[in-house]
Amino acid sequence: MIHDSTTDPELRSLASDDLEEIRTQLVHASQSLITSLVPVHPFAHLPCLLEIRPGAGGSEAAIFAGDLFRMYMAFCNRNGFRTNLLKYENINGTTEAGVPLSEAIMEVENENAYGVFRCEAGVHRVQRVPATETKGRTHTSAASVHVLPSLQENSAEEQDFDNPESDYYIDPKEVKLEVMRASGAGGQHVNKTESAVRLTHMPTNTVVAMQDSRSQHKNKEKAWALLRARIAQTRREKREEEMANMRRSVIGVARMGRGDKVRTYNWGQQRVTDHRSGTTVHDLDDVMGGGQTLEKVMESVRSWLMERDVEALIAEDVEAK
Repeated sequence: MIHDSTTDPELRSLASDDLEEIRTQLVHASQSLITSLVPVHPFAHLPCLLEIRPGAGGSEAAIFAGDLFRMYMAFCNRNGFRTNLLKYENINGTTEAGVPLSEAIMEVENENAYGVFRCEAGVHRVQRVPATETKGRTHTSAASVHVLPSLQENSAEEQDFDNPESDYYIDPKEVKLEVMRASGAGGQHVNKTESAVRLTHMPTNTVVAMQDSRSQHKNKEKAWALLRARIAQTRREKREEEMANMRRSVIGVARMGRGDKVRTYNWGQQRVTDHRSGTTVHDLDDVMGGGQTLEKVMESVRSWLMERDVEALIAEDVEAK
């Protein structure tokens, strides 16, 4: 109807407006579908650690590492993220201002910080004329950004048996309870009383048996305490294993060269390009100032990560068939 010249012009205009609105709705629906399909990252809800170190490029890389540190600090300040500076060391071993950076580690303490910043992990490349360059030549150097979830130490709150977020929480529906006569020495009481208790945590097949007491109630209490402790330990070990795997991948990032970049900052063109999402912006000052342009780039990478996760899910489904 829109392209039919015999259609009333006013109707064509209305149809064109409707079509544009439908296209916008389809884009939003597609984004919502992607979000609903992708499982939430297991550490997305946690605070995070940002570790920034110079890579290839000598002193210019160390200067750029300091620029990235200030960029993230500005972003956190603009967006209300609480930060805790754990380490800041210059290449001369001091913390004085104006000296190229050797290493900076800061914790972003807010919940969901890891979900926000995990897209920043990788090698960031800079192209610019260093202040020490006398012939005006553009140099290329790099800095690595590591992003790790900040796992809090176990506290009394984490031992809350009724809190699903606690390592010690166990859904009673997932536990099989069996009572039986105690075995072993103990005379007639052993043979006549069903005081022994066995608990089986079905998701992990963890079994705990208790018959120390003549009281079934006391044996049940002890069995539950032991089961909770074992499940909590299993969960912690799994988390530590995941962290170790992440640490190994981070070490790999640190060994990357300038060619393995995730993002390029070009001073001469006032351009920032993210090589994963393909997004390019031309407001370098706002990016380095932690402004909305940086948020735009970060959001593009988060969307790219979700699309990649969906592709992986589809590939797994095809393989399974």
